[in-house]
Amino acid sequence: MTEPSRRLLLAQAAALAGAALLPGAWTPALAATRIVAYPFTLGVASGEPTPDGMVLWTRLAPKPLDSDGGMPPAPVAVTWEVGEDRGLKRIVARGRVRAVPEAAHSVHVEVAGLKPGREYFYRFTAAGHASSTGRTRTAPALAARPERLRLAYGSCQKYEAGYWSAYDALVADAPDLVLFLGDYIYEGATGRNVVRPHQPVEAHDLATYRTRYGLYKSDPKLQAAHAVAPWMVIWDDHEVDNDYGLDQDRTNPDPAGFLRRRAAAYQAYYEHMPLRRTAAPVGPDMLLYRALNWGQLAQFQFTDTRQYRNRRTCLALEDGKSIPDCPERTDPARSILGMPQEAWLMKTLASTTAQWNLLAQQYQMGELKRPGPEVRYSNDGWDGYPASRQRIVDQWAKAKVSNPVVLGGDIHVFIADELGADPERPAASAFVGGSISSLGAVNGDLKKLADANPHLRFTDGEKRGYGRVDLTAKGCDVTFRAVQNALVESSPAFDLAKFHVEAGRTGMHTV
Repeated sequence: MTEPSRRLLLAQAAALAGAALLPGAWTPALAATRIVAYPFTLGVASGEPTPDGMVLWTRLAPKPLDSDGGMPPAPVAVTWEVGEDRGLKRIVARGRVRAVPEAAHSVHVEVAGLKPGREYFYRFTAAGHASSTGRTRTAPALAARPERLRLAYGSCQKYEAGYWSAYDALVADAPDLVLFLGDYIYEGATGRNVVRPHQPVEAHDLATYRTRYGLYKSDPKLQAAHAVAPWMVIWDDHEVDNDYGLDQDRTNPDPAGFLRRRAAAYQAYYEHMPLRRTAAPVGPDMLLYRALNWGQLAQFQFTDTRQYRNRRTCLALEDGKSIPDCPERTDPARSILGMPQEAWLMKTLASTTAQWNLLAQQYQMGELKRPGPEVRYSNDGWDGYPASRQRIVDQWAKAKVSNPVVLGGDIHVFIADELGADPERPAASAFVGGSISSLGAVNGDLKKLADANPHLRFTDGEKRGYGRVDLTAKGCDVTFRAVQNALVESSPAFDLAKFHVEAGRTGMHTV
């Protein structure tokens, strides 16, 4: 399917989905709907900030571990309001929408008409119940030059692997923006010897994916993190199935069967994220790559490395991912983004006027040679598609992109890396922000990996946490924030490592 026709389908589906959420025919049955139990058990969230608004999200779910959330099979009226103060005494916008069972009674309100670069507060009411209050903000005006931006980014929050104390620290950091770079849920059934067991069922259809999101979003620490700032989200693999790509995963080579599963997973993902209606899925397709401008200070390019990639090549070795080099690996026709998305990214990089350009994607982007009798690579990330990576590096140089920085996740390891063939003049600095709770690697093994890849400036796989980025016109400060012990319910955080990238100069410095 060509990109224009795919975009048309997405727009048509979004219009149909959005019609059910817009104010309109409020029937007596709708007005009379009663919900006895508290329906806002999954909290509130905001996202997709623009200079005049953002998306506000909630889902009505008195019983969050039921696939229908414990809701009746009927629409419910939901009122929303936005104010300039936490007590919501100075209301600047309000409205009413319908939460419908076809969308799991989720709500996606697209607020507009607000002032740029401002802090706002919001809440919902439904059937006599009021939600908690969330904090959000609009992006600066496109021509504005804000003095600073603080953002936090994280990934990989496997529920059963540990607790989410990292979010306590993230909330205390009071970021302007939060980026989540994938593995928001894990689809697998819980195993043995886990910290927090959950249902012994693998998510595979719409009901089980909804239930898994209900479990994850019931966590109060995650709810607090959503309520502190607007989020920008992108997925990785576990929102569907481990290591999937395009139309198959590693255990199910049947494209038709897998695409049915992908459609269910994408629908549940949309229902639980603060996304615009233009992101509403059409079957197994969902348009998620996009850019966010923060005035002239920064632009974020969010990429989808799962949905459009070419199928894997080369024979995997014993762990299913590790491959020796082969001619097909470097084939320039191969892309981890898919050629239409690559074309969008190249055009976006060619037109950006921001001082900082942050590529938000799922992986450790730099090449990782895995030492041994035979050099090996992973075919799950960029090393399975090196020509695709090189085209981005080349475009940074060709388009004279100002201060590119790469943010990543997936690997469950804190990594600071320099991208490019010349270690003295790297094309960009890259930072993987560890994992919120998913277990990582032993530091002794990472030392061997770093010895084989001298462009790695820092590695730590034994701590859990997130990354914090402070941007100004003069520099980019990246702090790896780690919790002391993610295996206990509450654990303090500390600064694991700090790095500085000076504006106009390539390469990082350890602080």
